[in-house]
Amino acid sequence: MILSIESSCDDSAIAITQIATKKLLFHKKISQELEHSIYGGVVPELAARLHAETLPKILEECKPYFKDLKAVAVTSSPGLAVTLVEGVVMAKAVSLALDIPIIGVNHLVGHIYSLFIEKETTFPLTVLLVSGGHTQVMEVKSLSDIKTVAKSMDDSFGESFDKTAKMMGLGYPGGPLIEKLAKNGDRKKYNFTIPLSQSKEIAFSYSGLKNAVRLAVEKASEDEYKDIAASFEHIATAHLIQKLKKYFKEVPPKRFAIVGGASANLYLRSKIEELLKPYGASLLLSELKYCSDNAAMIGRVAVEMYE
Repeated sequence: MILSIESSCDDSAIAITQIATKKLLFHKKISQELEHSIYGGVVPELAARLHAETLPKILEECKPYFKDLKAVAVTSSPGLAVTLVEGVVMAKAVSLALDIPIIGVNHLVGHIYSLFIEKETTFPLTVLLVSGGHTQVMEVKSLSDIKTVAKSMDDSFGESFDKTAKMMGLGYPGGPLIEKLAKNGDRKKYNFTIPLSQSKEIAFSYSGLKNAVRLAVEKASEDEYKDIAASFEHIATAHLIQKLKKYFKEVPPKRFAIVGGASANLYLRSKIEELLKPYGASLLLSELKYCSDNAAMIGRVAVEMYE
């Protein structure tokens, strides 16, 4: 078995994955959302302190598996330096204590493999990664052949949701809060400009849209927030769809996947499904519980790396 640790941001998580069957034998995640919500976003130093408290408690529950461990895996990058180090130090301690190798896992590759928890891989894939830290399109042929073909020039898709929620005083994390508020709003009420709509470049940008939303929020009453949320969600998604359409003209999709915390957004999922229909492309999605940061996806990558 492989023990895997995730501490790249504000979720403390540990998993145990069986190497031969890829079966998830143990997975526990402790969220810090409540502690960070009063600040409207993640406070790195607070997150690190909370990891130092919670990770050892979860590890204690894993002791029955220790005798069967062949390796320990840990998210090594990218992420918040002060929180990553909590997981890395724990992984080094486990590695030394049990005399097993340590495997450093790229967090973004982890999100790709969230599609294959307890499953075999199906490559090649075109992948859209949307999270609080990243927005990018990747062509994935194998574990060792991953090419980024488009990414955000500033804010990420998920980050723009968090910041919009913060402007409205809704709390953190903002993605689910904006999505819930948008359901009762008018998507056409605010005519926000789709970012980079005149640009031929296949890239993403959310700083301009975020600023337009800020100006709208400053003038609006709380009753109008639902319309701002709906219009924002519509334009933020339309931007992704527009750029993907341009990319698909060059590289038509066969198998397409959405991963990352923001891939749980149902409006985005529905629009991607519509986009893929003319191409007859299949859509792969992670289970909702594995969209956000978790140790199960890190363990799944680690099994592949170990083999």
